[in-house]
Amino acid sequence: MNIFDLIINDKEVVALDDVFLDEENQHTIQQLIKEYRYVDELSHYGLPVNNKVLLYGKSGCGKTTAAKAIAHSLGKSIHILNLSNIVCAKIGETSHNIKMVFDKAGREKSVLFLDEFDHIGKARDNDEKEVGEMKRLVTSLIQLIDYYPKNAILIGATNYPEIIDHALMRRFQLRIDFRMPPADMLDAYYDKLLAAFPAAIRDIGRIYDISFAEAKDYAFTEVKARLIAQLEAGTWVPEA
Repeated sequence: MNIFDLIINDKEVVALDDVFLDEENQHTIQQLIKEYRYVDELSHYGLPVNNKVLLYGKSGCGKTTAAKAIAHSLGKSIHILNLSNIVCAKIGETSHNIKMVFDKAGREKSVLFLDEFDHIGKARDNDEKEVGEMKRLVTSLIQLIDYYPKNAILIGATNYPEIIDHALMRRFQLRIDFRMPPADMLDAYYDKLLAAFPAAIRDIGRIYDISFAEAKDYAFTEVKARLIAQLEAGTWVPEA
């Protein structure tokens, strides 16, 4: 299989300032970025730079966006593993495909983003056949992670950290929890989303206790409904 079939072509550039993070996660990610800024000084004292990060938590709460922002902040390209093509019926082929992507990211000193990491790092269960297959895949992953170059970054993301094999979990030096955003953070997110639209259609009712992704879908649906209603009524007057 071609290496380019194993990587999702996503060129979106995300600045760290555009990521909505709580204070703890903001500090952790900024610390990670600063470590690379002062890598020579840290190396002088034998201090390793963290390059294996696990982002976990609820879906739609910013894990993928944060991974892109980390890559952009460090001036590195990001390779996103294409799980739909990487996983084959034969475990040996899956391991080979994953190794190809690891090797490419390592050579280019880039960020390798393993979204839905639990699909390839799932802990072993009681099915004897699956245990044997998963053992081989997990062993392969452990070796790839252990020998991943220190000047490249590996970021895994999962909604289900509890099902990831314990040996794999221990390889990640940083584990960052992405929780559902509180009301004040969602308000700031709504403000940013709606600022791009005319006042006549951005005054929507806001809902809370949802993820950023859900808030975005909801806000855009409401704005579109208001715009269409005014267009059909003939009352729409675009702002100059």
